[in-house]
Amino acid sequence: MTGADILVKSLVDHGVDVLFAYPGGASMPLHQALTRFGDSIRTILPRHEQGGAFAAQGYARATGRVGVVMATSGPGATNLVTAIADAKLDSIPMLCITAQVPTKAIGSDAFQETPMAEICRGITKHHYLVTHIRDLPRVMKEAFHIASSGRPGPVLIDMPKDVQLSDTTNVDLDPPMQLPGYESAPPAVPSETIRQIGAAIKLARRPVIYAGGGIILGNASEELREFISKTGIPTVTTIMGIGAVSPDDDNSMDWLGMHGAAYANYAVRDCDLLIALGVRFDDRVTGKVEAFAKDAKIIHVDIDGSELNKNKEAHIPVRGDVKQVLTELNKMVSRTDIDPWREHCRELKKKYPFQYDQDFDGILQQHAIKTLSDITADMDAQITVGVGQHQMWAAQFYKFRRPRTWHSSSGLGTMGFGLPAAMGVQAALPNSLVIDIDGDGSFQMNIQELATCFCEELPVKVFLLNNQHLGMVVQWEDRFMDRNRAHTYLGPIRHSEAAGASQAERFAYASERYPDFVQIAKGYGCGAATVKKKGDLEGAIREMIEHPGPYLLDVEVPYQEHVLPMIPGGMTVDDMILK
Repeated sequence: MTGADILVKSLVDHGVDVLFAYPGGASMPLHQALTRFGDSIRTILPRHEQGGAFAAQGYARATGRVGVVMATSGPGATNLVTAIADAKLDSIPMLCITAQVPTKAIGSDAFQETPMAEICRGITKHHYLVTHIRDLPRVMKEAFHIASSGRPGPVLIDMPKDVQLSDTTNVDLDPPMQLPGYESAPPAVPSETIRQIGAAIKLARRPVIYAGGGIILGNASEELREFISKTGIPTVTTIMGIGAVSPDDDNSMDWLGMHGAAYANYAVRDCDLLIALGVRFDDRVTGKVEAFAKDAKIIHVDIDGSELNKNKEAHIPVRGDVKQVLTELNKMVSRTDIDPWREHCRELKKKYPFQYDQDFDGILQQHAIKTLSDITADMDAQITVGVGQHQMWAAQFYKFRRPRTWHSSSGLGTMGFGLPAAMGVQAALPNSLVIDIDGDGSFQMNIQELATCFCEELPVKVFLLNNQHLGMVVQWEDRFMDRNRAHTYLGPIRHSEAAGASQAERFAYASERYPDFVQIAKGYGCGAATVKKKGDLEGAIREMIEHPGPYLLDVEVPYQEHVLPMIPGGMTVDDMILK
């Protein structure tokens, strides 16, 4: 077997059924090996390496399994870097295989050489440079184990071309791993700690559960729902935790943070016990961290001990598997005597709902997303998003009732995530309805993946909220920079929207539509249509859903609408902007 054969066989043995890979000179042996393994792995050719890496993320986010991407050396490899950093911040299990120049050429500034291990040192969970074929089976085994165990994350394997081409007849394909010091799972949380948490819950009069992405990643949604049902404690989630709790649950307070629900933020401000499960106290949640839940006793459970007391000091810091902790707590907890607090939280929800101007005769972004949510409520729908205003509105107005149905670049906030991530979700779940809710700015960063969707027969739907601007930056210009436009208009520079102080009214539309997304989508072979009238929206959405292949619906929306509520960066709940 050659090194390339060993690597591909390892992928097969580890259950990889879909691979996103873009070939080049240094990676050709790997691609040739893939052809020798027949239909064991479906290799999808993205149109950009970053698209392939985000697709691998989409696969991983939807399934919980390791997503795999492959690229050639040099620029092919460096095109993965943003998606690797994205996976690191959101704790997504991903294996990134990059080809490298031959070992003798490493360090010589050879053609298409980049030092990937050094470049990715700070944005991977672990990384390897393979210099001998005998190490390859062990490296592959360790890489899958590290990526998927403990707190998941991306692992890089850099494969020199000569190692790919070398061969051997005497190799152990299942060698022992050599990971001294690596703890793949934390020890079980002691029963005394569980009792301590239970006692704190009994004493609390205003408790709130604060659930994050760790619940989703740890497959602990059912245990969390049981815990909420047994205790009746009001619950907020992070952006990463959306879907862990059904929004239909009486105790759901939806998600909190900069653009989260006002009632969620107020509940956390006023609580006396904050039960933080699989969260990292991110700055977009806490704002001014010392003022966050300042009167509360804090219990913080996380699988990664480095997160404990990192951003916010906990009174009961617990390193452990959140699924195990909740399983044990569910054996001892009962409904808490906090009826006045529950009533207070219900009143907050009534007083500060997510809302928008429902009388506007055009299509507002919030209305578009709510309509999409209502139409797809009983469908097996998966939603990806780009980054920007549309991302926040999707989190606010789309109802996510199941975990692993909401896919967002949350920690890094990477524009261009939505379409390729949808591609990966669709490859993983071919029978699901996969919709990318995107903005015209974010969408154009990986628009070329429409070609992949068409050529690879991935019927992804793009629900494009097209306001012709970088909407979130426009919102900050409006709120904090005297409405001075500084390179936020995406059309030709001759238009007044391109620069200077804006005098636009709230429901203003850009005077010219650019580019023609319908023509572009059709050029890639996809179905496409545009819609502007409110009365035509539902029919247009149904046409999009019923189309058998990939489809883009270009929804014309105004550009002055703001995402509210909003807590300005570094400030507190008391500084929240509500209108």
